[in-house]
Amino acid sequence: MLPGRLVALTLILLLGMYGCSRSPGPLTTILPQTSPPGQRVGDVELSRRLAISPLVLPEELMPATNHWIPLDAWAETNGFGRPQLLPGPELTYRIQRGEERVRVTIGSRVASWNGIEHWLGYAPQLMDNRPAINALDIRGNLDPLARPLEAFDRDLVIVLDPGHGGSDTGTRNILNNRFEKEYALDWAIRLARLLREDGHTVHLTRTNDIEVSLTNRVAFADAREADLFLSLHFNSAFPSQTQSGLETYCLTPPGMASHLTRGYEDDPGRVFPNNAFDEMNVRYAAVIHRRLIEVTQAADRGVRRARFMAVLRGQNRPAVLIEGGFLSNPAESRLIQTEAYREKLARAVAASVQSFARGPASEPEDRAQSGPVETPASTAGAAPLTRTGTSPFEF
Repeated sequence: MLPGRLVALTLILLLGMYGCSRSPGPLTTILPQTSPPGQRVGDVELSRRLAISPLVLPEELMPATNHWIPLDAWAETNGFGRPQLLPGPELTYRIQRGEERVRVTIGSRVASWNGIEHWLGYAPQLMDNRPAINALDIRGNLDPLARPLEAFDRDLVIVLDPGHGGSDTGTRNILNNRFEKEYALDWAIRLARLLREDGHTVHLTRTNDIEVSLTNRVAFADAREADLFLSLHFNSAFPSQTQSGLETYCLTPPGMASHLTRGYEDDPGRVFPNNAFDEMNVRYAAVIHRRLIEVTQAADRGVRRARFMAVLRGQNRPAVLIEGGFLSNPAESRLIQTEAYREKLARAVAASVQSFARGPASEPEDRAQSGPVETPASTAGAAPLTRTGTSPFEF
């Protein structure tokens, strides 16, 4: 049970961030607010004190979903030009600030920022003949992406989480029947090597083919006081073989509907520990996703939100889950089974991390192996998997 004072503080913080839903109010511009140090959603100390069980907001304190902000007003406040209606059958508007371009379409949750898809919580509406964005999307998407990304002033402690393992095989490659768990582990090991070369401390939630519970993955990151948590997966739409591309996920903010639920009760009133990092989550997810799309040239399926992913919900740090392609798609599964493609995925993520750690990553042609990966406590007694410059699997 959360202490009463902490519950009250959390509710106050969320109200300050998202507003109150008791009255609809007129169409107004809501400008960014500045909170005192140590009293903002995103504060590490607040997150560390939250229990893994979600805080359920009472109905009267639910974030407002009926406040809409004119796109032209937000654009002017943030230094963008006036919205321009683009030619075509849909009502698509573009705003621009220097080389930054944002597109939104009336009635569609799919927006774009500099050509990269970002999924909104609510489809924009036309109000008084002006495009309007939901206030929750302003707070949770547009505001964070419009601000410059501040780099850390130090190297990071990073936990990499190769999805699945052991009897939890994940999905299967339709061409060779190899499992997602194998590809995810190989990707993580490659990425760990590159991140260590860039000076970061890297831990893996598993280093061989064992099953690790989702709660233990969260506890593993807590024990190592990680600055960043990255969970690596591959996708499937089986039996369909047509879907392809990359998706990058972070936790759904309170008040929003998720873009993927997989049968999970998607209660927008639930607040999880990782919601304290909503702003950083989407900013880091955007950087990672952009670099992945640029490097792989894969289909862009966007930065999305999900609430069912327990490995993200309990994290007390920025956390992102990456789907590195569809093992149910013949062309994409053929790529994923090659070492060259998994190395490309690893280099893309490493470069994106370095861009918000200590500046642009240096990627020499031949990067040295930085040593074996650590064996987590949960794998005691199991032989650790190490890298010697060759793949740990024969795919």
